[in-house]
Amino acid sequence: MVTVELKGIHTVKAKGITYYYAWRGGPRLNGEPGTPAFMASYNEAVANRTEPENGRFRSIITNYKATAFKKVADSTKRVWTPWIDKISIHFGDLSIAQFNRPDKIRPRIRQWRGQYADTPRAADTGMQVLSRILSHGVDPMGVLSSNPAEGIKHLYSSDRSEIIWTDADIAQVKAVASEEVQWVIDLAAHTGLRIGDLLKLSWSHIGADAIVMTTGKSKKKREALIPRYDALNEVLDRIHKRSPVILTSTKKQPWKQDGFNTMFWRAKEKANMLDRDLHFHDLRGTAATKFYIAGLSVRVIAEVMAWEEATVEKIIRRYVGRQSATKEMIRQLNEARTRT
Repeated sequence: MVTVELKGIHTVKAKGITYYYAWRGGPRLNGEPGTPAFMASYNEAVANRTEPENGRFRSIITNYKATAFKKVADSTKRVWTPWIDKISIHFGDLSIAQFNRPDKIRPRIRQWRGQYADTPRAADTGMQVLSRILSHGVDPMGVLSSNPAEGIKHLYSSDRSEIIWTDADIAQVKAVASEEVQWVIDLAAHTGLRIGDLLKLSWSHIGADAIVMTTGKSKKKREALIPRYDALNEVLDRIHKRSPVILTSTKKQPWKQDGFNTMFWRAKEKANMLDRDLHFHDLRGTAATKFYIAGLSVRVIAEVMAWEEATVEKIIRRYVGRQSATKEMIRQLNEARTRT
């Protein structure tokens, strides 16, 4: 038998089975490489390549990958690409009309999700990718009347309010990060600002006694007021003044969020921390502990973070030494006695 090397063949492995596609995002091929059935399906796919399968769900996947997917961050692409392949294998050959019947397709979506129930966080990631592709089919493509994945509950739930980066965690990732990434990490750990606000923080927001800025998540309705304390001042003193915006990239320009996310992901990868359940957002909890050590009361920290006092107290009990917590309780009792 003569073996012919075919260029562009895309392979996907799922649950120990290898699937072959004429090209990435293309139709699945029949049979094993080198067999007549395989060659016939390959030739048919190539012949029909100029005629997209407009009636198949795969056409939505192909359109999404050629347009909106190109705009997502590189770190997101690395996570989502395997899921797009899995979605294409499972749903690609279904007609678009089937996805316009939620009562029929939703059970199939749940069944597919159920294959990954042993890893609920991964299953939810797969659902997130599928939902994004379906939304693309609604708008801008206009071939779906609604997103049938909406309303399907996540398998994984977690209250991350008590998860923080410890000083050892921060030291580990900073050891392999650029100076510019280190600045962002340190300022996040000492201010508690979300990444969107942090990258917009300018030197004009730094007052003599506090950092004052309106926050993006509140749609400029809430003003963050962060008292300046010694450790925070030390961080600010280390940052080079290159721009009206405090945090700048290695190009000495203000960060774009996708750009920073990619650099932060690479630092975690280099530090062998990708398997650690730590998100950048968890640095807000770290800031709460630093506020407390600096002498701020639980009530003030809760106001700064826009959290419940109970949440702050849980973090303090878990991550701040018992001796420090005891001293703070004594200080508050003494203040209460003085007021009385």
